[in-house]
Amino acid sequence: MKYQDDNHYIDRVLNGDVAAYALLVSKHKNLVFSIALKILNNREDAEEIAQDCFLKVFQALKTFERKSKFSTWLYRIVYNAAISRTRKKKLEQVPMDNYVIDNYTEDEMVEGIGEIDPEEQKVMVERALERLTNDDNLLVTLFYKGENSIEEISNITGLTMSNVKVRLHRIRKKLHDELASEMNKAIHQLN
Repeated sequence: MKYQDDNHYIDRVLNGDVAAYALLVSKHKNLVFSIALKILNNREDAEEIAQDCFLKVFQALKTFERKSKFSTWLYRIVYNAAISRTRKKKLEQVPMDNYVIDNYTEDEMVEGIGEIDPEEQKVMVERALERLTNDDNLLVTLFYKGENSIEEISNITGLTMSNVKVRLHRIRKKLHDELASEMNKAIHQLN
């Protein structure tokens, strides 16, 4: 289904068409659930947080000032709710170090990939993503799947824009190393 701009649905809801909120929920439910799941690492808790947040957002919709995108506002609410839940459960937070890793070129990233079956490539990427920490997986999800900007991710997570950039860079490096190792294994098996 091709969705319209969020403001269209918000205007409809604020003008009395409460059913239009279901379209907003439908548009954002997968990423809302993904954010909650990546933080909580528990499906039931993530579903509960997602439902609670959609209810909370519906009740507060008239206070949405539209200074940022609706999705940024929504994802920030989900992020905060999930973090609050983890604090209640007294889960450890992993500290972030501030070191930067050199860039790798795209050519280095895709070297040898033509020799590997596309389905196997997809499996390799999925395995590499599964090995990321929940925090790293969340950033990747927000940036690539959610197509949020660095600034939006900063607003959602409360991290500085510099920290978001550094962490995304480190994650890409980590993924590159994992995928390069997987590809080398696969290429050696082909030969």
